[in-house]
Amino acid sequence: MKILWQMDQPVDPGLTTLMQTAADCAVLTEGVAQPCAVSVRLCDDEAIHAINRDYRQVDRATDVLSFPLLAYPKGKTAGSLSRHALAQAWDDETNAVMLGDLVISVDHIAAQAEAYGHSVAREAAFLLVHGLCHLMGYDHMEEDEQRRMRTMEEKILNQIGMSREENAEGMEPVSDEALLGLARAAMERAYAPYSEFSVGAALLCEDGRVFQGCNIENASYPLSNCAERTAVFKAVSEGEKSFTTIAITSNGSTPWPCGACRQVLNEFAPSIRVLVEGADGVRDELPLSALLPHGFGPKDLGK
Repeated sequence: MKILWQMDQPVDPGLTTLMQTAADCAVLTEGVAQPCAVSVRLCDDEAIHAINRDYRQVDRATDVLSFPLLAYPKGKTAGSLSRHALAQAWDDETNAVMLGDLVISVDHIAAQAEAYGHSVAREAAFLLVHGLCHLMGYDHMEEDEQRRMRTMEEKILNQIGMSREENAEGMEPVSDEALLGLARAAMERAYAPYSEFSVGAALLCEDGRVFQGCNIENASYPLSNCAERTAVFKAVSEGEKSFTTIAITSNGSTPWPCGACRQVLNEFAPSIRVLVEGADGVRDELPLSALLPHGFGPKDLGK
């Protein structure tokens, strides 16, 4: 999903990275047939208070406001609409279906995370997902609608390891299909003007979080970076160093990691499971130990 960000104040890049992954997972879980875009404004309580007052005649600050562009028939959501119906909100600038606008209060993210006793990251992911569900046609005005919306929210959050219930019993692990879907979404953001070989990666951490990465090429070819290393570097920069699976997709042949990526993965997860899928849809998997036998790592330095 393409997110058009408007940030009224500095925001931890880790939060926007997580929110991007949550947005990608939302449209994948909903099964929307077209590429989608959304505008997201991150502001303070004062700004969202003014918007809430001016557009909804509610004179108070809130956590998230949703302004959908699509009109949904009763009982329908974005995933059940035809391509023709979705095309009513097609945006030529983003080359995607513009679902609408979200306004999220950064002040409320912090306050509600503290009040509910969970992380700021979890609250940011939930508010983004909650708002997107509204943009995709969900509501919670009636009991059956609320139940349906809550189920979808939890399904999306669970798929990225961000269920609102910390350590919830029965929480399903992130599926291979979800990981590959997130890798495909990351692949769409690849910068590969020279090779035209786009690659996306989704790295699953032991705690259930997912970090996405794409390949980024450079006119000075050696400075290019692979999707796998982009995902690993993002994860490590956010304090995560324990990984279980990496899913890798491409618009061409089966994207087994290059030697450099195998070495970087070996630094943190010598036994990581590597799941790959090429443009033909054929999947394969191997443990990293099979791709990098006798790999050199921290253990060889006595660390």
